[in-house]
Amino acid sequence: MTPPFSNAEKFLLVARQVCFVLWYIPVALLHSSLVAWDRGLPLRLFLICGVFNVVLAVLRPREIQFLCTSTQETYRAWMRRNTSKKEIAGAFPSQLSLDIEPLGGGASLLWVGDRRTAKKVVLFFHGGGFITPLLPGHMEICWRACVGAGTESGTEVAVAILEYTLYPAATYPTQLRQASSGLSHLLSSGFLPQDIIIGGDSAGGKLTAQLLCHVVRSHPELVPIHLDSPLAATFLISPWLSRYTDDQSYAENGSIDMISSKSVGEMVRRLCGDPHEMKSEKSELASRAFPLDMEVPCFEGLGVATRQMYVTVGYHEVFREQCMSYVRQVRRFNPEMKVQFDVQEKFAHDFLLLEGLEERSGECMLAMKEWMKSLLMEDV
Repeated sequence: MTPPFSNAEKFLLVARQVCFVLWYIPVALLHSSLVAWDRGLPLRLFLICGVFNVVLAVLRPREIQFLCTSTQETYRAWMRRNTSKKEIAGAFPSQLSLDIEPLGGGASLLWVGDRRTAKKVVLFFHGGGFITPLLPGHMEICWRACVGAGTESGTEVAVAILEYTLYPAATYPTQLRQASSGLSHLLSSGFLPQDIIIGGDSAGGKLTAQLLCHVVRSHPELVPIHLDSPLAATFLISPWLSRYTDDQSYAENGSIDMISSKSVGEMVRRLCGDPHEMKSEKSELASRAFPLDMEVPCFEGLGVATRQMYVTVGYHEVFREQCMSYVRQVRRFNPEMKVQFDVQEKFAHDFLLLEGLEERSGECMLAMKEWMKSLLMEDV
C-alpha cells in the first residue's frame, strides 16, 4: 500500500510549482508558440502541450497523483455532474447510474451506460503513463465517442472503464494482469467476443496491444484467455508501443509534444526497472512490456484476437514512427484484417483527450465516433 503524501513531499511540490510559474512554463510556452507558428499549428492546443510537457518531465508520480483526484472519484464526480446536463437529458437514467464492479487484485470496472441492456460493450483502458489516474476527458471519450455512437447507430453501447493500479503501487505486469482479468470477466458475464471492443489512449493503447499479444500467445505470468471467436474490434489512440526514444519523430517533436524522450525514459524505468537493464536487447521483461520490442513478435495471428483495428497518431507527436511501424506489421501479417490508420496532420499526442478535457467534439472525437458508428452499423 502506498504511504500517504508527507509534509516534506508537499513542501517540495510547492517549491516545484513556484519554479513552474517563474521559469519552466513561461519558457515552454514561448517555445511552443514559436514552433506552432512556424509549422502552422493550432496555437492554443500546443500551448497546452507545452504545459503538459513540463509537468510530466518535472513532477514525480506521487506529486501528480496528489494533485489529481483518484480514478473512482473522477468517475463518481463526472456521473453526478452529467446526470442533469441538458445535452444528455435524452439519456436513460440507467446509462448514468453509478455502477462499479470490483474484479479483485485492486482492479474494478466502472460502467458508463447500462451493461444490462447493452448490445455491445467497450473495455476501455485510460492513458497517463501508468502514473496518472482517470481524467474527466477520458469520461467524455467514453460517452461521446462510444455511448453516443451507439445512440446514433441504434445499437446500445456500454463502456467498462478499467480502474487499474498505478505506479508506484504496482509495476509491470500488474496492469496487464488486471486488463486480462477485465476481459475475462466480461466473457464470463455472458458477453460474446464478437460483441466486445477493447481500446485505450496512450498507455491505455499500449495495454490494448499487450492484451492482444496475450490472447495470441499467453504471457507466462498470466492466466490464458481463450476466445471462441475474435473480438469485434480494437482501437489504439496514440499508443505507446516501444521503449526506444531514438526515432526521428522524437527528434522532431520532443520539444513541442506533451511528452518527450526524458519523460518517456522515466516512465520506462518506473514500469520495468533499472534503465541500464532496459538497454539490453535480451531484457526479457522489457521485451514483453512493449509490443514492438518483443523478441518473438506477436503480429502473426492477431486476426484470431480481433476482427478490426483503429489506430490514430498525431503527425507532430513523438510516437508517430512507432505507430506507423506497428500498423505496417499488423497489415503485413494480417492482410485479411480491416485496419483504419488515421495520421492527424495538425495534432500531437492524444489530442482526443484534450478535446475530452475541453468537453467538445472536435476533429479527433468525431473521427473516432464515426469509426465506432461504422463498426456498429455492420451488425445492424
